Amino acid sequence: MIAMMLTKLPQSWPAFLVGLIMLTYWVRVLQMVRRTKKDVGRAANFIPPEPIGRLIRVIWMPVVGLWVIVPLITSFLKDPPAFMRPFAAVSGNAALSWTAFAIAALAFAVTWVCWHKIGTSWRMGIDPNERTQLVFNGPFAYVRNPIYGLSSLLMLMTMVVVCSPLMLVIGVLHIVFLQWEVRREEKALIALHGSAYADYFARVGRFLPKLVR
Repeated sequence: MIAMMLTKLPQSWPAFLVGLIMLTYWVRVLQMVRRTKKDVGRAANFIPPEPIGRLIRVIWMPVVGLWVIVPLITSFLKDPPAFMRPFAAVSGNAALSWTAFAIAALAFAVTWVCWHKIGTSWRMGIDPNERTQLVFNGPFAYVRNPIYGLSSLLMLMTMVVVCSPLMLVIGVLHIVFLQWEVRREEKALIALHGSAYADYFARVGRFLPKLVR
């Protein structure tokens, strides 16, 4: 039945391209997890050692998987089911969809720069006993959590390009979990690094630069 619903070419090129961006994004994340495991003997806390982190992953990992899959599948469906059907007023607006795709592509490019700058200190989960080197240069000189902020922006742009009931649920879940994880991570970094991170916390904005320092 699904095969009968699919077309040979995407019905929505912005949705297809955003799906490719997210597929590339998460393949790159898995490559960095593997590299970290090879370099430091830890898989970048892909499965965090602390219980709350592991519990969050139970829901968050399927959400991320759907974030990649839903735009790709939706872009090829001629007549998607109601829960996957984009609202025409948003996703049917070609100018809005292409603008959202362009913003998503830019956010992905900046994320790649952030990955390069953070280097071996990159982690995707909390280990209360692991003391990584703090990074204060590049994008991190202006915002404390550029990767998380850009991830939120990528999700928001995906929700514009594929503005369906399912994608909206996926987006809200991802952003809620991400906001929770950011705050937990900042508390863990203050506990580990003390005044070095506390001073940085006071001077630099979480997702946006502070106008006055």
